[in-house]
Amino acid sequence: MAGGIFILSGAGLSAESGLRTFRAADGLWEDHRVEDVATFEAFERDPEVVQRFYNMRRTQAAAAMPNAAHEALAKLQADYDGPVTLVTQNVDDLLERSGARDVIHMHGSVMGALCASCDHRWPAPMEMHVSDPCPACGAPHTRPDIVWFGEIPYHMDAIQDALENSDLFVSIGTSGMVYPAAGFSQMARHLRMQTLELNLEASGAMFDAVIEGPATQVVPDWVADVLAGNGM
Repeated sequence: MAGGIFILSGAGLSAESGLRTFRAADGLWEDHRVEDVATFEAFERDPEVVQRFYNMRRTQAAAAMPNAAHEALAKLQADYDGPVTLVTQNVDDLLERSGARDVIHMHGSVMGALCASCDHRWPAPMEMHVSDPCPACGAPHTRPDIVWFGEIPYHMDAIQDALENSDLFVSIGTSGMVYPAAGFSQMARHLRMQTLELNLEASGAMFDAVIEGPATQVVPDWVADVLAGNGM
């Protein structure tokens, strides 16, 4: 069996599908201050504003289509003769819709709902309201199943286990500069794994190799090389 591949993806993977899921240079996140829509304090202060924001993001994600990069990663996972772990910072479901399996969403999913009272999770309707009752406990305290700033990302133990059992760390479409994701490449180097960055522009982090370009070009090309036995 071939060595394991651990892939961390970020906003750059879905950007060419039309999803702007990152903070802009002006400090706004899709025309909202992060503090107003992506913290639990914001949800407690004005839950309707937060719900409207994520209803919009859910609608955008549902309308978007997987691009060639998503499809290439699904093909890699299906055809590679070894384990491929897909960890994403994105909250869309485009990897799953391209055929990928067991995607680890460390920041949650905009397609999920979470009860802020009992932590029950269920598929989100397209339009959520804070007054929607939890199917488990009935509390009217529904929030998106999203990891907000100040909250602990999901599945950290599973992510660490997968990283420790892989041979190649690949970062796709993410700066990798924000913790805990920033620690993944550091851990990979500590484990003496090969490291590769695929990004529109090099992030400046330490990688054994960097391939620059749009995700829809560089990811399919890299996957084709790997499957042909010619790539990292």
